[in-house]
This record gives sequence, C-alpha cells and structure tokens, in this order.
Amino acid sequence: MLRSLYSGISGLRSHQTMLDVTGNNIANVNTTGYKATAVQFQDTLSQMTQGATAPGANTGGGNPAQVGLGVLVSGITTNFTQGSAQATGRAEDLMINGEGYFITRQGATSTYTRAGAFNLDGDGRLVSTDGGIVQGWTANADGTLNTGGAVGNISLPDGATVPAAATTAATMGGNLPSETAVGQSVVRDMDVYDANGNASVVSLTFTRAGSATDVRWSVAAGGQTAELAFANGAQTDASDDAITVDGVRVDLAGLSGYAGVSTASVTGQNGRSAGTLESFSIGKDGTVIGSFTNGAKQALARIAVATFTNSAGLEKTGNSSYTATVNSGNPVIAGPGEAGAGGIGSGMLEMSNVDLSQEFTNLIVAQRGFQANARIITTSDEVLQELTNLKR
Repeated sequence: MLRSLYSGISGLRSHQTMLDVTGNNIANVNTTGYKATAVQFQDTLSQMTQGATAPGANTGGGNPAQVGLGVLVSGITTNFTQGSAQATGRAEDLMINGEGYFITRQGATSTYTRAGAFNLDGDGRLVSTDGGIVQGWTANADGTLNTGGAVGNISLPDGATVPAAATTAATMGGNLPSETAVGQSVVRDMDVYDANGNASVVSLTFTRAGSATDVRWSVAAGGQTAELAFANGAQTDASDDAITVDGVRVDLAGLSGYAGVSTASVTGQNGRSAGTLESFSIGKDGTVIGSFTNGAKQALARIAVATFTNSAGLEKTGNSSYTATVNSGNPVIAGPGEAGAGGIGSGMLEMSNVDLSQEFTNLIVAQRGFQANARIITTSDEVLQELTNLKR
C-alpha cells in the first residue's frame, strides 16, 4: 500500500518536470535559435515478489512476479532540427543553414550558439548580445585568408584602410569607326595610379591610317606606338594588340573597327588610391567582404563554424549558448560549407523550432498525468483510512 503512495509521488515529480520543460519551451517560442526540449520517462526498479522457476518434466515454469516502484525522468533531450528563417535585412544578423554553431568567446571560455543576432562593439569587433566575441580568421593586408590557423576575434574597425596599388595593366574596348578620314585622330584619357596612390592621366591617341579599304589605326602614348589592323571590323594582327606606357600594359584586343559607331573607351585598370572601409557584406561561405571608398572590395575576415559528433551532448549555459561536454565530443572547426558545416545566410535569423501545437498537447498530457498520480495518492490514503478504522 505504501508502495502505491511512493509511486504516486514519483509520478507527481516526473510530470511536474514535464510541465516545467513544456512551459520553458512555450516561453521561448520567439527566442532566436532556441531548440525545444522533451522529457523522457522510464520505470524505476521493481520489487521481486516471486522469482522465475524453470520448467520441469511434469510441471511448467513460472514467470517472475514484480511490483513496480514508480517512474523517474531518464533524460531531457534537445530537438536540434532547424528553425524557420526570419528576414531582418541587417548585415550583422546571420543564420546557419545546416549543421554547426557560431563560436563566441568571453575571456578564455568558448561557447557555441545558433543565435546569430550580432553587433559591432566600440572596437569594431563582431559580438553577440551577451558580449561574446565572434570567432573566425582575420585576413592579411592583401585580403588573403589562412583558414588553417587558429581562430581569433573578428574585428571590423571603423576607419580600416586598403592600401594603394600601382597601375600595371589596363584594357580598352568598344569600336573605332572605320569611316574616319585618314589622318584624323581619336583621343582617349586613362587614369592611372602610382604606388602611393597618386593619380595621373595617360592619353592614348588613335590616328586613322591606311586607306579607305585598308583600315588601320596608329596608337601613340608616352612616346610608344602600336598599329592596329582591321578586316570586316575585327582585328587581323593579334601580335600588336597592346601598348606599354610608363610600365602600364594597355590591352587593345577588345577594340573593333566597324563603321558608324564610336565607342572606344578604357574598360578597366588594376590601380587604385588608398581607401577607407565604407560598408561590408557576409557571403554564404562566411567571408566578410569590405567595400572601400576607392571602389575596392577585399576580404576582411571569415567566420568560423563548429560542429560536434553528438550535439545532444552539449550543455546549455544560458543566452542561447552551449558549451562542450565529455559526451558531445570536441568541436570540429571549419569554414561554413566545409567539413559538414552549413552555409551562412546574411540578413536573417533562425527562429525557435518550438511547435506550439505539440507543446500545448504536451501540457494536457502532463496535467492529466499529474492528476492521475495525485489520484493514486488520495486513493491510497482512503485505503489507509479504512485500515485504521478497523480498530473501531
């Protein structure tokens, strides 16, 4: 009789835990990156009242008879299925599409999170809402990344600069009109830069040569000359389709020589002045691309993603973060889209994966289970009351 009382108590405790877990899930229905949890029950040890007997020649065997001693919570598991995406439009808001966790660090402690609502702090570091610094790889001055090295703080300081680059190559495209009279010229100016970022102008003079049927253009710039020949609008001599002026090789292969169109122009050159960071964007592979005032775009950093052999073994630490445990395995750190890690979506956040219909159903189940176990206690009490009344 007392066994039923204690079984009822264990049922009350277990179903109270289920109510607590379900209530926490519902409370976090709008928490970014939250993963719902569920309670698993198991029966406790059973008291043996009769052991099993082996079958004999003339008698059958007997099964064991046991009385259960209640229920307990065997575990609380986390559902790591991905939540829906919520567009925000902020470049700092990130979402992992697939497996993996962002890595944040406070002091010497690393934590892992699916909540990608990040901001820039006063030092230009990418940080989570609780102050954890997002980890990744910082690019070298030339924009190259070494993702094989150790991860560190990602910093995008205000006023970051990209150095100047001297112009060494340029290209021209468009059309030189074939009906231009022999001896007439077309002048095109090109901006070039030295190693300090100082700009200067190089003029290329295209002079119509040949004859009405023999379409040729003489190109002169900085004391250098070249000659272009055309047939049916296309260049016929590819060996002389470039001119080098003050160390800058100008590719002329993109020029054509049709009639009626005069569109010859400089289509590009690889030099630039120094520039300061104006804005940034984050690609699917986690690379942070900076846009500078001189028009240059260069990699600044790459966000790292950690994966685990057993994500269910992670321990929640609050602030939508986890820490590794002995049963989660060590983190495998890689770039987004590598080593089983998911890609990154910028301008969006991962919503909670709580299913409200399931949670409200669990509330009903837990409430009825609690009521049923309470009824076990009241019924056992009534039986005990009858037993004590036998003395009357």
